[in-house]
Amino acid sequence: MGDMEKEAVSLGLIGNLSALIGTSEPALRVLISLLLGYPIALIHRKYLYGKEPNVQYLYFVLTGLGLGYFNYGNDVFHAVFAVAFTYMTLVLFGGSEIAVALIFIFNMGYLLTGYYYSGTDSYDINWTVPQCVLVLRLIGVVFDLYDGRQPIESLNADGKKIALHKRPAFLEFCGYQFFPTSFLIGPQFSLKRFQEFTKGVYSSQGDLTKPPDSVHYALRRFGAAVMYLILFQVLGLFVSDDYIISEQFDQLPFLKKALLLGVWGRYSLYKYISCWLFAEGGCVLFGLSHNGYNEKGEVLWNGVENVKIAVLENTTQFNHYIQSFNVNTNHWVAHYIYKRLKFLNNRLLSQAGALLFLAIWHGFHTGYYVCFLFEFLVIYLEKDLVTTLKTNTGLWAFLTENAMVSLMIHILLRIYTFVFMGWCLLPFVLLTFDRYWRAYGAVNYMGMILYLPWPILYGPVLKKLIGRKKPRVHTE
Repeated sequence: MGDMEKEAVSLGLIGNLSALIGTSEPALRVLISLLLGYPIALIHRKYLYGKEPNVQYLYFVLTGLGLGYFNYGNDVFHAVFAVAFTYMTLVLFGGSEIAVALIFIFNMGYLLTGYYYSGTDSYDINWTVPQCVLVLRLIGVVFDLYDGRQPIESLNADGKKIALHKRPAFLEFCGYQFFPTSFLIGPQFSLKRFQEFTKGVYSSQGDLTKPPDSVHYALRRFGAAVMYLILFQVLGLFVSDDYIISEQFDQLPFLKKALLLGVWGRYSLYKYISCWLFAEGGCVLFGLSHNGYNEKGEVLWNGVENVKIAVLENTTQFNHYIQSFNVNTNHWVAHYIYKRLKFLNNRLLSQAGALLFLAIWHGFHTGYYVCFLFEFLVIYLEKDLVTTLKTNTGLWAFLTENAMVSLMIHILLRIYTFVFMGWCLLPFVLLTFDRYWRAYGAVNYMGMILYLPWPILYGPVLKKLIGRKKPRVHTE
């Protein structure tokens, strides 16, 4: 057998297919797994919905681990070990503070060890991808059990809804952790939601044996996923990670580079969005995403929505991106990290702590830390600017009540968020200092010039220029 034939055999069908369409084999395996979530959900709807919960749990474990093995082979047992250790800790210590500390430290430590030994200078699709999703889910369970021990009046609204008063059975716990349409890339959802789903609470028309009427909404999310995947491929014809740091890009006029940076930002976002929408559609098809009813009495199926498309595509402030992109992870961090830092008595410190957690959770690359630093600065600028403008009632009225001025500001803000989202994503996507610093230089370090001096220079100067002045007191 010749060398080329041996190479073809070693690649296998999926390897050859990935080479043919110009993507990596790990990425193609993830996409295939997301698509397989739909027939897995249909089988559950047809044969297992409303049946004995343990049978459902076993199905979720087998299919979830099967998808994990298809992607990562024996490395999927890293997840199995983490789940086993976490459950053993819950058996020994329940929802105590000791359990919270042990499970948090072990799972974060295990994940970071995985990053250290398996990471490279690029984004790696390996066992640490589902592991980072699993870490949040495991930590979330012990926090929910801890909350279940607290006086109910001490819990916030979310805590009251998802607190757990009893440790789940082992098979139930595993079914939740390895749920097939969320194990690989999310979305995050609470164990309480999973329990309601398997008990038939989300059944159609109150019939516990009848699957939820969620097929139509699942197809809508699937269609949106296909659309964003196509958009990602189309934008890839014009921009790419390598192009942004190329000499060819560097030689373009500044305004064209700024515009292309915005296009590249959308290209980078759409890769994640398409995958999340595929995963969400699978969860919706299972019937997991029930979210109450609208004013017309119609069921809402957006309970695990990870992307709010209408908000994301109409952003005029960066907070809109936070509200609409990776929604479930942002909500998880807000509930389990940000709100639990209230003992700091400072919202900025709590926000900084939450963003630091996110950076550490992503890994060791400096790009993650720079990205979340800029997120902190961008949100600080937006809030500080609005607060300052509102102190001058005349100026604020002129900016908000004049239709023509408001329209012009809206257009400028749309352009601003479009371009600077690309800026903020540079370190997150390019990861290493030499790559994102070159990209920063290509656009004249414009984000640094805008954001870094704001707290100590631009903001204070603006307050003096337009802030409300105290009326003078005339004395005789």
